[in-house]
Amino acid sequence: MSGFVGVVVSDQWLHSQFTQVELRGLHANFVSTSNESGKATLGNLPPVMCKLKALKDILSADDISRILSESATDATEEIDFESFLRLYLDLQGRATAKLGNTKLKTSSSFLKARTTTIRHNISESEKASYVAHINSFLKEDKFLKDFLPIDPSDNALFELVKGGVVLCKLINVAVPGTIDERAINTKKVLNPWETNENHTLCLNSAKAIGCTVVNIGTQDLVEARPHLVVGLISQIIKIQLLADLNLKKTPQLVELVEDSKDVEELLGLAPEKVLLKWMNFHLKKAGYKKQVNNFSSDLKDGEAYAHLLNALAPEHGTTNTLDTKDPTERANLIIEQAEKLDCKRYVTPQDIVEGSPNLNLAFVAQIFQHRNGLSVDTKKISFAEMMEDDAQTSREERCFRLWINSLGTDTYINNLFDSVRTGWVLLEVLDKIAPGSVNWKQATKPPIKMPFRKVENCNQVIRIGKELNFSLVNVAGNDIVQGNKKLILAFLWQLMRFTMLQLLKNLRFHAQGKEITDADILNWANKKVKSAGRKSQIDSFKDKNLSNGMFFLELLSAVEPRVVNWSVVTKGETDEDKKLNATYTISVARKLGCSIFLLPEDIIEVNQKMILTLTASIMYWSLQHKADTPETIPEEDIAASDESPAAPSDGENASS
Repeated sequence: MSGFVGVVVSDQWLHSQFTQVELRGLHANFVSTSNESGKATLGNLPPVMCKLKALKDILSADDISRILSESATDATEEIDFESFLRLYLDLQGRATAKLGNTKLKTSSSFLKARTTTIRHNISESEKASYVAHINSFLKEDKFLKDFLPIDPSDNALFELVKGGVVLCKLINVAVPGTIDERAINTKKVLNPWETNENHTLCLNSAKAIGCTVVNIGTQDLVEARPHLVVGLISQIIKIQLLADLNLKKTPQLVELVEDSKDVEELLGLAPEKVLLKWMNFHLKKAGYKKQVNNFSSDLKDGEAYAHLLNALAPEHGTTNTLDTKDPTERANLIIEQAEKLDCKRYVTPQDIVEGSPNLNLAFVAQIFQHRNGLSVDTKKISFAEMMEDDAQTSREERCFRLWINSLGTDTYINNLFDSVRTGWVLLEVLDKIAPGSVNWKQATKPPIKMPFRKVENCNQVIRIGKELNFSLVNVAGNDIVQGNKKLILAFLWQLMRFTMLQLLKNLRFHAQGKEITDADILNWANKKVKSAGRKSQIDSFKDKNLSNGMFFLELLSAVEPRVVNWSVVTKGETDEDKKLNATYTISVARKLGCSIFLLPEDIIEVNQKMILTLTASIMYWSLQHKADTPETIPEEDIAASDESPAAPSDGENASS
């Protein structure tokens, strides 16, 4: 694997204020305005600065010019990159203050929050809570037992994170089977290449379970930047704690609603919203008059907790908790009561009184896991089960949902089919992959009360899709508004495929200036495997021989010989062996650096769409990382086809 060279900043404090992803982006912007001596003039900075993400739409170029003139009167004064970073931090602070003055609403959700450099102080209480979680859930791990328990009072957590193993293990606790542990490098002493592999595997796997890692790079984990590490761990733990808050895992949740329309709404709610709905359901039954709308201010006085615990565990109920007037004393009594249900890991009395949103959410989720208090109404449960999608539709929904979230759009989606019906999410994705394609003046942002506005958004989605040469015969915006799952999945597949081919097109010098098609990807893969002395060859992305995983493992080994451990590969003859190979293939591809969202079943069942995404991802990585030894695609391998690079393959289209 090629080495990683980060952007170097000599001032250690200044360096600590940014992730490597941010430094690379800022450096590129600085270079765009710098002169031959590697410096930029103050007068040239405002137009560049006002377009940066943290400042965009908050500070104008005029605002920035005025701020810069406060400290320097000479617009021709030259500055270096580190001075540029300091100015950026100052402007960022002013932008934050300006947002604060407008009382900007912020979300307490782990998953919606982007990792930024605005606030780097970590909560010691959160850190201690997450350390307790790791100590509890990983204490039996054969590799980590020599390093656990972690002491929350020092930096032992961050030292352990530097090797990359603990985060991979934590992901597997949150979503079992995500990472094939045979792919994790678990030697006592890892070399830099092996450490980088672990962190690459971690970040790609974190994306694959729904974490937002847009601003985190492997170098940030190598350095174990505290605010990024704690932020990532909090997301992983939240996913674990909220895993059962859906109708598939807990069909009893249907008790929270009255009719079929409400069930559809419940299916579209984010897990934390379902948790609030569950909490309010029990509080209403217990006679509590207030509505809990968040996991922060609404829980500070402890009254809601007292009513909830009395309702769920009447055998441990007490009037003392409600009788006391002191919030801190009440919080202490709440913790004592929760301990009887074995729910004490995530909050301290101080966390409740201070309204820590992350820890309160974790605490309520833990209570739900231990005692949800829901009855078993077989009629309602069977109705909920009827609304579940078939296995392949569910897998594709999951794949496209996680892929969209990985793009770093402003909207985080929890239910694909419900979220895309306004058209806004799809417009955000289109703007991301085809910048400038969306006319935002003709778009309406949710919440949207007027139905025709949703249709307008979706009509623009379809129009842009046609401009990108998607196959959209007899498809209208209203089909998306109505939630036609087949058409939505078909559109999203073309969107994902277009994105992959655009990435490959950006490396078109490898294809001698010609467009890359599905056939080229297939030919490249076969030739790559053959050139490594392997015999596996495939006829198409539907070839049933792909089901045993051997072709992909040979392809991965061909692009990076060190990445596959052949001693753990099976012959792929039985169903169990096929699953082992498929699971290992996905983890090895992620360890290499491929951002993929398929499941082992997609390989075993030879899902053509997902097989293409996997092959294209490996091809992209290979072409991107072989710059030192240029790897071209022979002209005879470029398929002579009239097919547009964005058109669906094998006759598949959105209306079929």
